[in-house]
Amino acid sequence: MKLAVGAKRIVATKGKKVISIDMAKDKPDAETLAGLIVGPSGNLRAPAAWVGKTLMVGFDPEMYQEVLSAEC
Repeated sequence: MKLAVGAKRIVATKGKKVISIDMAKDKPDAETLAGLIVGPSGNLRAPAAWVGKTLMVGFDPEMYQEVLSAEC
């Protein structure tokens, strides 16, 4: 959860969906964030990567392409 606080944006996969949250605009609560970034074991879901101020959690090829092309 501490990682999420430092992010400007969080992009996570939830099943086959890709969810993007603007931390300043959307202001999600702790429960919403935990549902996106914490796995059943209580640890950060994998893979997780920082790209600039964006935290990516989970894997979706199109998500990686979009985030990497926007930040680089």
